[in-house]
Amino acid sequence: MRLMQSAHMQLGLIQRSAQRFTTIKVILSVGSVLLLWSTTRAAVAQGVCAAQVAEQIDAIAARPELSQGRLGIRVEMQGQTEAEQTVIISRDADQFFIPASNIKLLTTAAALQQLGPDFRVRTSVYGQTHNGLTSLYVVGRGDPTLTNAHLQDLAQQLAGQGITRVDHLFGYDRYFPGRAYHPNWEWEDVQAGYGAPINSLILNQNALELALYPSEVGQPLRVEWDDPSQKNRWQIENFSQTVAAGEPSYADVGQDQLGQPRLQVFGVLSADYGADPFSIAIANPGEYFLQQFSQSLNEQNMTIAQSALLSEPWPQSAPELASITSPPLSAWLPFINGDSNNLYAGALLKALGIAHGAGNNFTDDATVVGTKAVKNILEQLGVDPSTYEMVDGSGLSRHNLATPQTFIDVLQAMAYHPYAAHYRNSLAVAGEQANLRRRFQNTVVQGQLQGKTGYVRNNESLSGYFDLPHHPPVVFSIMMSNVNQPARVMRGVVDEIVLALAQLQPC
Repeated sequence: MRLMQSAHMQLGLIQRSAQRFTTIKVILSVGSVLLLWSTTRAAVAQGVCAAQVAEQIDAIAARPELSQGRLGIRVEMQGQTEAEQTVIISRDADQFFIPASNIKLLTTAAALQQLGPDFRVRTSVYGQTHNGLTSLYVVGRGDPTLTNAHLQDLAQQLAGQGITRVDHLFGYDRYFPGRAYHPNWEWEDVQAGYGAPINSLILNQNALELALYPSEVGQPLRVEWDDPSQKNRWQIENFSQTVAAGEPSYADVGQDQLGQPRLQVFGVLSADYGADPFSIAIANPGEYFLQQFSQSLNEQNMTIAQSALLSEPWPQSAPELASITSPPLSAWLPFINGDSNNLYAGALLKALGIAHGAGNNFTDDATVVGTKAVKNILEQLGVDPSTYEMVDGSGLSRHNLATPQTFIDVLQAMAYHPYAAHYRNSLAVAGEQANLRRRFQNTVVQGQLQGKTGYVRNNESLSGYFDLPHHPPVVFSIMMSNVNQPARVMRGVVDEIVLALAQLQPC
């Protein structure tokens, strides 16, 4: 068999030769990797042995563009007992890599074990009237699913009780002790919607949506907010420009100082470009929650005299007047493992911290307690705590470390867990849904691989379950770290390895 050789790892058409009956054509394009695998029936039926696939992977790892990075792989037979979990391929499986969003596999596995699929979060409004003054206390407990529609529901519940004036509207945003922003997140991340802070009063995922549009050639780009009310709240420093139709386009937005309503716009868009959407983090999410809730109350003809965030707990004697309960955890999981939502994952980790006592001591940090809880829980499931270092629930921090073996052990444990279906069904499906929907289309991998993607700059990972065409099911973890290549190139390498694994047959 001829080993696959590299041609050009760059944007455009890449052709690689594999076994004599198999041709893999990889087209790399900005934003996605399109894999076209033309395979004769003879090649599919024949397959190859693990040793041959390992040789292909070694050849991939030896390419010049990967020479300064590292590639780790572990593939095992999916099995309930250690004897059944036969090692098929292993390369640096006990070495540390930056796992990126693969860390969510740990967060969700521990949460299912500890909290269960029916876990829900309740947001409450308490109220009391004293000396003729009415005070309302909205208490958040970290529900990442809350939207403006839920605030309207709460307002309607309160209006139904005859409340027409609120002298004091208070928000309790300290249910999760500790920081809303993780100290290890990078500046470019905390400005963006995917790196929004994780507090107790979460609304609209603590992010604002907007889009940039071209205007007249030579003029700045136009900024349009999804919520028109934000237009008067933000100062725009516009350094962008509209260029002629057909010209290269690149635009970006940023905040030079968190907490200040000042947005900077950079780059160029061609006159025929259309909308370029962005999501930015809300730096003061508790205050934003109260602003939006006040607006919902006003729409129900309630007058709000004052509003503020509480520094102390609300009066325990105040009765609950209204409430919203989140969907069950089972409904969150696809957002975390399939769509790789960082805020959902971080809120879930903090909920684990609360379950392990973080709320009993305000000097604790819910994230720190949550990571310790994950280690304790997963150790009971057979995952060696020394094989990973976890500092957040999403994988956004570059301080997270894990080995391919870590994810293999978690996947094996969850494959036969009482909540196995919830866990596995939350993963992306190759070529069909979530973060893998555009990968592996029209290949034998489509619909047969369920996995968790992971990416932070220079690091790429993919771990999951794979029902092979001519081999018993396997669990796998592929991790790349410190690779000085664009994301599309690293993703192409990972996908090529998966296609090599698809050739496996028992030998």
